[in-house]
Amino acid sequence: MKDYIPDQPQNSFRIIVELNKRVSRMDTVLLNALKEQKENLDLRNISRAGLKELFLKGQIQIKGQRAKPSSALAAGTTYIDILGYTS
Repeated sequence: MKDYIPDQPQNSFRIIVELNKRVSRMDTVLLNALKEQKENLDLRNISRAGLKELFLKGQIQIKGQRAKPSSALAAGTTYIDILGYTS
């Protein structure tokens, strides 16, 4: 069976997170993934407060839905889109 890959919104930066087990909060996982990527330096250098602001503005989405810092992430592959940024 082929994995479903959601369409990436225009003018957005996509982070793909691979997890072996469920995580109860996505904010820490996302911050670590942003620090490790090399495509967008603005997001690579983002602070915790800066990431929180993106959540508050609704710029972080999973499957086209607004994500919260406390959103859980299931094991497997998750596609997270950050609106207003590109690679």
